Amino acid sequence: MPAFGDLNLNYLVSVTIVSLYVSTVAVGISTLVSLPVSVGVAFGDFPGKRLLTTIISTGMGFPSVVVGLVVLLTLSNAGPLGDLQLLFTPQAMIISQTILATPVVLSVSISAVESVGGDLRDAAFAAGGTNTDVGLLVLREARYGIVTAVLAGYGRAISEVGSVLIVGGNIVYPPEQTSFTRTLTTAVTVEARRGNYETGLALGAVLLVLVLVVNALGGRIRDGGRA
Repeated sequence: MPAFGDLNLNYLVSVTIVSLYVSTVAVGISTLVSLPVSVGVAFGDFPGKRLLTTIISTGMGFPSVVVGLVVLLTLSNAGPLGDLQLLFTPQAMIISQTILATPVVLSVSISAVESVGGDLRDAAFAAGGTNTDVGLLVLREARYGIVTAVLAGYGRAISEVGSVLIVGGNIVYPPEQTSFTRTLTTAVTVEARRGNYETGLALGAVLLVLVLVVNALGGRIRDGGRA
Protein backbone atom coordinates (compact mmCIF):
# COMPACT_ATOMS: atom_id res chain seq x y z
CA MET A 1 0.00 0.00 0.00
CA PRO A 2 1.42 3.43 -0.92
CA ALA A 3 2.77 5.39 2.00
CA PHE A 4 4.10 8.85 2.64
CA GLY A 5 6.99 8.16 4.99
CA ASP A 6 5.43 6.15 7.81
CA LEU A 7 1.94 7.45 6.91
CA ASN A 8 -0.26 5.03 4.97
CA LEU A 9 -1.64 7.01 2.02
CA ASN A 10 -4.92 5.08 1.92
CA TYR A 11 -5.35 5.83 5.62
CA LEU A 12 -4.66 9.52 5.10
CA VAL A 13 -7.06 9.85 2.16
CA SER A 14 -9.90 7.93 3.81
CA VAL A 15 -9.60 9.85 7.07
CA THR A 16 -9.57 13.15 5.17
CA ILE A 17 -12.62 12.19 3.12
CA VAL A 18 -14.59 11.25 6.25
CA SER A 19 -13.63 14.56 7.89
CA LEU A 20 -14.68 16.61 4.88
CA TYR A 21 -17.91 14.68 4.32
CA VAL A 22 -19.13 14.81 7.91
CA SER A 23 -18.20 18.46 8.47
CA THR A 24 -19.54 19.70 5.14
CA VAL A 25 -22.91 17.97 5.51
CA ALA A 26 -23.24 19.12 9.12
CA VAL A 27 -22.49 22.75 8.29
CA GLY A 28 -24.79 22.58 5.25
CA ILE A 29 -27.66 21.46 7.48
CA SER A 30 -26.75 24.11 10.08
CA THR A 31 -26.79 26.82 7.43
CA LEU A 32 -30.17 25.77 6.02
CA VAL A 33 -31.65 25.87 9.52
CA SER A 34 -29.89 29.04 10.64
CA LEU A 35 -30.64 31.41 7.76
CA PRO A 36 -34.45 31.61 8.09
CA VAL A 37 -34.22 31.51 11.89
CA SER A 38 -31.68 34.35 11.92
CA VAL A 39 -34.03 36.58 9.91
CA GLY A 40 -36.95 35.75 12.20
CA VAL A 41 -34.97 36.37 15.38
CA ALA A 42 -33.18 39.49 14.15
CA PHE A 43 -36.29 41.31 12.95
CA GLY A 44 -38.92 39.67 15.10
CA ASP A 45 -40.44 41.30 18.16
CA PHE A 46 -41.70 38.62 20.51
CA PRO A 47 -41.62 37.79 24.23
CA GLY A 48 -38.47 35.97 25.26
CA LYS A 49 -36.37 37.24 22.37
CA ARG A 50 -33.55 38.35 24.66
CA LEU A 51 -33.59 34.99 26.43
CA LEU A 52 -33.51 33.15 23.09
CA THR A 53 -30.53 35.12 21.81
CA THR A 54 -28.75 34.49 25.11
CA ILE A 55 -29.36 30.76 24.77
CA ILE A 56 -28.05 30.81 21.20
CA SER A 57 -24.92 32.67 22.25
CA THR A 58 -24.41 30.26 25.13
CA GLY A 59 -24.74 27.37 22.69
CA MET A 60 -21.57 28.51 20.96
CA GLY A 61 -19.69 27.23 23.99
CA PHE A 62 -21.46 23.88 24.38
CA PRO A 63 -18.96 21.29 25.68
CA SER A 64 -18.55 18.85 22.82
CA VAL A 65 -18.32 15.82 25.09
CA VAL A 66 -21.69 16.67 26.64
CA VAL A 67 -23.25 16.95 23.19
CA GLY A 68 -21.66 13.64 22.25
CA LEU A 69 -23.02 11.98 25.38
CA VAL A 70 -26.55 13.27 24.73
CA VAL A 71 -26.44 12.06 21.13
CA LEU A 72 -25.03 8.71 22.29
CA LEU A 73 -27.89 8.21 24.75
CA THR A 74 -30.44 9.28 22.13
CA LEU A 75 -29.13 6.90 19.46
CA SER A 76 -28.29 3.96 21.72
CA ASN A 77 -30.44 0.85 21.64
CA ALA A 78 -32.24 2.01 24.78
CA GLY A 79 -32.67 5.55 23.47
CA PRO A 80 -35.67 7.06 21.66
CA LEU A 81 -33.96 6.83 18.26
CA GLY A 82 -32.22 3.52 18.85
CA ASP A 83 -34.27 1.73 16.18
CA LEU A 84 -32.57 3.85 13.50
CA GLN A 85 -29.26 2.08 14.18
CA LEU A 86 -27.25 5.25 13.61
CA LEU A 87 -24.80 4.97 16.49
CA PHE A 88 -21.15 4.60 15.46
CA THR A 89 -21.84 5.74 11.91
CA PRO A 90 -20.97 8.93 9.98
CA GLN A 91 -24.63 9.94 10.30
CA ALA A 92 -24.33 10.04 14.10
CA MET A 93 -21.24 12.21 13.73
CA ILE A 94 -23.15 14.55 11.42
CA ILE A 95 -25.89 14.89 14.03
CA SER A 96 -23.44 15.82 16.78
CA GLN A 97 -21.51 18.24 14.57
CA THR A 98 -24.74 19.87 13.40
CA ILE A 99 -25.72 20.49 17.02
CA LEU A 100 -22.32 22.04 17.72
CA ALA A 101 -22.10 24.13 14.55
CA THR A 102 -25.65 25.51 14.49
CA PRO A 103 -25.33 27.95 17.43
CA VAL A 104 -22.14 29.35 15.88
CA VAL A 105 -23.67 29.81 12.43
CA LEU A 106 -26.91 31.13 13.90
CA SER A 107 -25.36 33.62 16.30
CA VAL A 108 -23.04 35.17 13.71
CA SER A 109 -25.84 35.18 11.10
CA ILE A 110 -28.16 37.05 13.48
CA SER A 111 -25.51 39.71 13.98
CA ALA A 112 -25.04 39.98 10.20
CA VAL A 113 -28.79 40.27 9.56
CA GLU A 114 -29.24 42.83 12.34
CA SER A 115 -26.61 45.00 10.66
CA VAL A 116 -28.91 45.43 7.64
CA GLY A 117 -30.74 48.73 7.97
CA GLY A 118 -34.46 48.79 8.69
CA ASP A 119 -34.97 51.30 5.87
CA LEU A 120 -34.22 48.56 3.36
CA ARG A 121 -36.91 46.31 4.77
CA ASP A 122 -39.43 49.13 4.91
CA ALA A 123 -38.72 50.05 1.29
CA ALA A 124 -39.09 46.42 0.22
CA PHE A 125 -42.43 46.08 1.99
CA ALA A 126 -43.58 49.40 0.52
CA ALA A 127 -42.74 48.08 -2.94
CA GLY A 128 -45.11 45.16 -2.37
CA GLY A 129 -42.62 42.54 -1.28
CA THR A 130 -43.80 39.55 0.72
CA ASN A 131 -42.15 38.37 3.93
CA THR A 132 -40.22 35.79 1.89
CA ASP A 133 -39.09 38.42 -0.62
CA VAL A 134 -37.90 40.74 2.12
CA GLY A 135 -36.17 37.90 3.96
CA LEU A 136 -34.25 36.91 0.83
CA LEU A 137 -33.31 40.53 0.20
CA VAL A 138 -32.01 40.91 3.74
CA LEU A 139 -29.98 37.70 3.45
CA ARG A 140 -28.49 38.96 0.21
CA GLU A 141 -27.43 42.22 1.86
CA ALA A 142 -25.98 40.30 4.82
CA ARG A 143 -24.19 37.73 2.66
CA TYR A 144 -20.66 38.74 3.66
CA GLY A 145 -21.44 38.25 7.32
CA ILE A 146 -23.22 34.99 6.53
CA VAL A 147 -20.13 33.68 4.75
CA THR A 148 -18.20 34.47 7.93
CA ALA A 149 -20.84 32.60 9.94
CA VAL A 150 -20.53 29.52 7.73
CA LEU A 151 -16.73 29.59 7.97
CA ALA A 152 -16.92 29.86 11.75
CA GLY A 153 -19.31 26.92 11.87
CA TYR A 154 -17.07 24.89 9.58
CA GLY A 155 -14.08 25.58 11.76
CA ARG A 156 -16.04 24.40 14.79
CA ALA A 157 -17.13 21.22 13.01
CA ILE A 158 -13.92 20.09 11.33
CA SER A 159 -11.82 20.67 14.45
CA GLU A 160 -14.20 18.67 16.66
CA VAL A 161 -12.80 15.72 18.62
CA GLY A 162 -14.84 14.79 21.69
CA SER A 163 -18.34 14.30 20.35
CA VAL A 164 -17.33 12.52 17.12
CA LEU A 165 -15.12 10.19 19.12
CA ILE A 166 -18.05 9.30 21.39
CA VAL A 167 -20.76 8.81 18.77
CA GLY A 168 -18.57 7.67 15.86
CA GLY A 169 -16.48 5.09 17.66
CA ASN A 170 -13.28 6.01 15.76
CA ILE A 171 -13.67 2.97 13.50
CA VAL A 172 -11.03 1.94 10.94
CA TYR A 173 -11.27 -1.20 8.80
CA PRO A 174 -8.14 -3.38 8.55
CA PRO A 175 -5.97 -4.43 6.81
CA GLU A 176 -5.84 -1.36 4.54
CA GLN A 177 -6.65 1.01 7.40
CA THR A 178 -9.69 2.48 5.65
CA SER A 179 -11.57 4.92 7.84
CA PHE A 180 -15.26 4.47 8.52
CA THR A 181 -15.73 6.99 11.33
CA ARG A 182 -12.20 8.16 12.08
CA THR A 183 -11.58 11.83 11.31
CA LEU A 184 -8.37 13.82 11.11
CA THR A 185 -8.79 15.11 14.66
CA THR A 186 -9.46 11.70 16.18
CA ALA A 187 -6.64 10.21 14.11
CA VAL A 188 -4.23 12.78 15.56
CA THR A 189 -5.43 11.82 19.05
CA VAL A 190 -4.89 8.11 18.37
CA GLU A 191 -1.42 8.57 16.88
CA ALA A 192 -0.33 10.81 19.75
CA ARG A 193 -1.44 8.20 22.29
CA ARG A 194 0.56 5.58 20.41
CA GLY A 195 3.63 7.75 20.42
CA ASN A 196 3.56 8.15 16.63
CA TYR A 197 4.22 11.85 16.84
CA GLU A 198 5.49 12.26 13.27
CA THR A 199 2.31 10.69 11.90
CA GLY A 200 0.22 12.83 14.22
CA LEU A 201 2.01 15.97 13.06
CA ALA A 202 1.48 15.00 9.42
CA LEU A 203 -2.24 14.50 10.01
CA GLY A 204 -2.39 17.77 11.91
CA ALA A 205 -0.69 19.53 9.00
CA VAL A 206 -3.31 18.16 6.60
CA LEU A 207 -6.07 19.43 8.91
CA LEU A 208 -4.44 22.85 9.08
CA VAL A 209 -4.16 23.02 5.29
CA LEU A 210 -7.85 22.12 4.91
CA VAL A 211 -8.87 24.87 7.33
CA LEU A 212 -6.67 27.38 5.52
CA VAL A 213 -8.11 26.39 2.13
CA VAL A 214 -11.69 26.69 3.37
CA ASN A 215 -11.01 30.12 4.84
CA ALA A 216 -9.21 31.23 1.68
CA LEU A 217 -12.21 30.18 -0.42
CA GLY A 218 -14.52 32.05 1.93
CA GLY A 219 -12.32 35.12 1.65
CA ARG A 220 -12.43 34.94 -2.14
CA ILE A 221 -16.22 34.70 -2.06
CA ARG A 222 -16.43 37.79 0.16
CA ASP A 223 -13.92 39.75 -1.89
CA GLY A 224 -15.49 38.68 -5.18
CA GLY A 225 -18.92 39.76 -3.99
CA ARG A 226 -17.62 43.21 -3.07
CA ALA A 227 -15.84 43.69 -6.38
